[in-house]
Amino acid sequence: MKTESLNLETSRGDTTAQIARPETDTAAAVVLIHEWWGINDHIRDIAGRYANEGYLCIAPDLFRGKTATNTEEASKLMQELEIEDGVETIREAISEAKVTYKAQKIGITGFCMGGTFALRAACEIDELAAAAPFYGDIPPENVLKELKAPTLFIAGGRDNWINAEKVNALKEAARKYELPVEVKVYDADHAFFNNTRPEVYDADASADAWRRVLDLFRKNLTVAVPTGA
Repeated sequence: MKTESLNLETSRGDTTAQIARPETDTAAAVVLIHEWWGINDHIRDIAGRYANEGYLCIAPDLFRGKTATNTEEASKLMQELEIEDGVETIREAISEAKVTYKAQKIGITGFCMGGTFALRAACEIDELAAAAPFYGDIPPENVLKELKAPTLFIAGGRDNWINAEKVNALKEAARKYELPVEVKVYDADHAFFNNTRPEVYDADASADAWRRVLDLFRKNLTVAVPTGA
């Protein structure tokens, strides 16, 4: 695995993306959106896991270098980040993945705040071939109805933020507009995938969710290898 930093330019200011690459070149990429803590070691670790599975992983820094060490700081950073700003940064990350790394099939995932942006981006960015948002907020119905990428939405049944009411609203919209959405709810808390937070981490749920996400990406991010005439 190789790691590096990629510069991104947006109308609201420059930022970077953390890159994790497999040893061999690949045309399949996963955009990874961080939690409200910012780009930290946990996000870098997940990027490395994707690289070890054979994907180019791009983790754009939506906070432009800022990180949080407590919930007050994290909440402030998240509240200050406009949806349009975050989506623009994601668009730029996708564009750079195509230009710099020749990515052809691109999926997106994210956790907590990153799940919110992953689902929103999947509704607004046609280039995305699959999405796996973890316990993120649900966009308005007029945005959600545009979702075309196969999506696995992962939630925790004991999550007080992305609660049953929000998850059920997503399910209802998926039925109403015949959206390609699968919802998986675990008997777990918000942020159950974060193994650096023992108070919420659930190893069994995390392992099963990881398997399901990899299955989704294998089905939708496989790049056909051209054969000779």
